[in-house]
Amino acid sequence: MPGDEANKFRTLFDAQKEHFLSDATKSHDWRVDQLDRMERMLTDNKDAWCAALYQDFGKPPFEQLFEITVPSGVIRYYRENLKALMAPRPTPIPPGLEATGNRGVIYKEPYGVTLVIGPFNAPILLLLDPALAALAAGNPVILKPANTTPATAALFARLIPQYFAPENVSVVTGGREEIGQLLQLPFDFIFFTGSSAVGKVVMRAAAENLTPVILELGGQNPTIVDATANLDIAADRIAWGHNAISGQWCIAPGYVYVHENITDVFIAKLKASIVKMYGEDPSQSPDFARMISEHDAERVASYILPEKVVHGGRYDIKARYIEPTLLYPSTWDDPALQQEVFGPVLPVMSYSDLKEIVGTMKRKPKPLAAYIFSKDQAVIDYVLGSLSFGGGCVNQTNLHCWIDSLPFGGVGNSGMGKYYGEAGFDALSNTKAMLIGNPDLELDVFPPYAGKDIARNLSVFS
Repeated sequence: MPGDEANKFRTLFDAQKEHFLSDATKSHDWRVDQLDRMERMLTDNKDAWCAALYQDFGKPPFEQLFEITVPSGVIRYYRENLKALMAPRPTPIPPGLEATGNRGVIYKEPYGVTLVIGPFNAPILLLLDPALAALAAGNPVILKPANTTPATAALFARLIPQYFAPENVSVVTGGREEIGQLLQLPFDFIFFTGSSAVGKVVMRAAAENLTPVILELGGQNPTIVDATANLDIAADRIAWGHNAISGQWCIAPGYVYVHENITDVFIAKLKASIVKMYGEDPSQSPDFARMISEHDAERVASYILPEKVVHGGRYDIKARYIEPTLLYPSTWDDPALQQEVFGPVLPVMSYSDLKEIVGTMKRKPKPLAAYIFSKDQAVIDYVLGSLSFGGGCVNQTNLHCWIDSLPFGGVGNSGMGKYYGEAGFDALSNTKAMLIGNPDLELDVFPPYAGKDIARNLSVFS
């Protein structure tokens, strides 16, 4: 019954809240213990995780292991750096105050009970990476895995209670109704990865309790290949970046602008790269995943305009299969450029004037990622300086989002807030700024003001 579920979620939330209020989660030992438990849960059950990913949507072995090794690396980072991240951080204050024995200190304290809502496309990695940042920062966590990856969600539901006390980490499965009930609770922080449409729902719900959020969304990620680029490198990296997970990741290149002098050559190389990676018939490739659902396969297939297919174009809705497909010459009126494709269909456009296409892109919703392939530093500097996006790569695709030292997140329609590494710890921590005063210093700045040299006394603040 819906009421029973809501009561169960409230009981779970209250238990975590009481535990947090006991200050137990603030210790270094608690945080390391939770990280260690997460690591054991991943490594002890590696085969089961990989099998679940394959069952849900045919993820190939590399992509399966990627979902386990990346969180394992995040765990190592936090475990090795946790004491330094937790330590109070001295910060400069006005010289006059410092000279009179005062000092500034920044403390990082956990927010409290944190809800992490994960997506389907990387159902382990993109649920656990935010959870690891939350735990490292001292927050108990309720995990909500994607219901569209039922095998992986069921494994979370079975394993989390085996490795964690419910007041530290718990899992809730289900779909839209369960998310709606969870969002009615007064969480201290909410982390959501998914579509912009659902992100707006999460943000509206969070606003009712003034709950801070991180929203990791998506968008149409532009890729530019100019005439100076190494075309073999660009073709390989774009082919992989776009077609891994069958195109179902938020940082995949969404469309490619290619300089008109090299368009034909580049398209030929891009075709060759796709065949090299997935064969003449990618439906037989062990390295090519399937769409998450028949509905999504049908949606992506509807973007394929037969007259513009220069490679691929085949699909099987029942098998959730869309062949890696290139569309050229694409225009902004085409169905594939009306929204984020989130599938292995890549529109390609030709350009002659870089400023013109950057101007066009600037008028679109800000994307999560962007990629530029060029050896011309002036071109690179212009694109990076003019175009707003969450993050990206030069002469590479996608890999920026797994590097601890590079904060990851969107801007505008593609999200808000950054995480990974130190940025993740800071994002899931409240910054408590403190002025530690000299107990013996007298500042005569109090009423009555008549006859006092207020300016001299206030000079210590400048």
